[in-house]
Amino acid sequence: MNRTLYRKLVDAHTVAQLDEQNVLLFCDLHLMNEYTSPQAFAGLDEHGRRVLMPGQNVAVVSHVIPTEPGTIRVIREAAPALQASNLRKNCEQHDIPLFDPQDALQGIEHVVAPEHGMIRPGMVVICGDSHTTTYGALGALGFGIGTSEVEHVLATQTLVYRLAKDMRIRVDGVLPVGTTAKDLILMLIGHIGAQGARGHVIEFCGTAFEAMSIESRFTVCNMAVEAGARGALIAPDRKAARYVLERATDLHGVARDAALQHWETLHSDEAAVFHVEHRFDASDAAPHVTWGTSPDQVIPIGGATPDPATQTSAPMRRSTEQALRYTGLAAGVPLEGTAIQHVFIGSCTNARIEDLRAVAEVVRGRHVAKGVRAMVVPGSGAVKRQAEAEGIASLLMDAGFEWREPGCSMCLAMNGDILADGVRCASTTNRNFEGRQGRGAITHLMSPAMAAAAAITGTITDVRRLETHHA
Repeated sequence: MNRTLYRKLVDAHTVAQLDEQNVLLFCDLHLMNEYTSPQAFAGLDEHGRRVLMPGQNVAVVSHVIPTEPGTIRVIREAAPALQASNLRKNCEQHDIPLFDPQDALQGIEHVVAPEHGMIRPGMVVICGDSHTTTYGALGALGFGIGTSEVEHVLATQTLVYRLAKDMRIRVDGVLPVGTTAKDLILMLIGHIGAQGARGHVIEFCGTAFEAMSIESRFTVCNMAVEAGARGALIAPDRKAARYVLERATDLHGVARDAALQHWETLHSDEAAVFHVEHRFDASDAAPHVTWGTSPDQVIPIGGATPDPATQTSAPMRRSTEQALRYTGLAAGVPLEGTAIQHVFIGSCTNARIEDLRAVAEVVRGRHVAKGVRAMVVPGSGAVKRQAEAEGIASLLMDAGFEWREPGCSMCLAMNGDILADGVRCASTTNRNFEGRQGRGAITHLMSPAMAAAAAITGTITDVRRLETHHA
């Protein structure tokens, strides 16, 4: 039988077929954070159960941790502090490895896990966080789960899993100069919609993805969930194998050879059938920026905001009207030149070393615009140290950026990094929902290079203009 990569991964991890639509799925790795695990551990304690396979669970404090510069991390608010201390207590009780606030390698779970070689092609990886789709960049099936499912996984290392449909998105060609993986995925979400991949696992393929670095692939797979996808996959190639082997120090000798042999089988069969297929040309891509309150409300930097009056669908018209009202934008006007007051560069989408290097290239020789507060939050302690060693951190600080400690930070306002009402932010994050970065705050999603350009000019700016000018 010809199978997609998705079905190969599911079949290899199916412990039992429960019915036509559901299987009992074995999970190779379960990542936990401080806000989706407390009730799960309480449920275990209530029934006198232990964690079945502690070594295949890892915990990271990332969402509530403060990112102010300093050697000691203190969570001052009572509720987040309790979440972090409960996670530490539960991990100690059940022998689960933990990256706690004082760990030098602490960071965002979706940055920390792959950089330590925990994520490998062919794995099933789950976490109480929707952006677990990130790991598809390495050919691993990652997806988010709920708190009740967290308890089930802790107790059994399995999950009752409803099968998804297969979608393939092929993008061939070369991305134009000044256009990045973030721009491409924003363009794709804009085309298929925020529910365009609902109920599906997306397999990304084509020469555009083959040419991407692994870090760029992380960005693409991370944001697939913003199109409603239940998962995202890119078949592992030599780049993926090299990335993993450089970090998975336990893979050597016979184990390394066996792993490489297995990874070569992880691709969709030539005659495999997908429920939905899309094709795009990479040369059509351009820097993209969101104008509204959903990641699919996005346009190329040279475009204009939509006019609700021209939309035939009543729900779409109402949604557009509400988004324009919330963001304080008029219909039919260009985004370029819109003043911003804040820039946030970070999150599990764009806080890796490649992202920070891109920011440094734009910023070099320039300074943050007057009246703009610009923050850079590296994705992990390892990224922070590397950026400091490469001189990126000092370059950014000299240019007027705040250089923070690692964590989720202003991606979701669950910590002290919160925008005030009415502040407009150029952000490298993955969501621009109402109130996402602070009650009444306005978020425009864009690439790290575009965010850097906004910081320098004080407005939403086509970074290609700056690069040409700088040259």
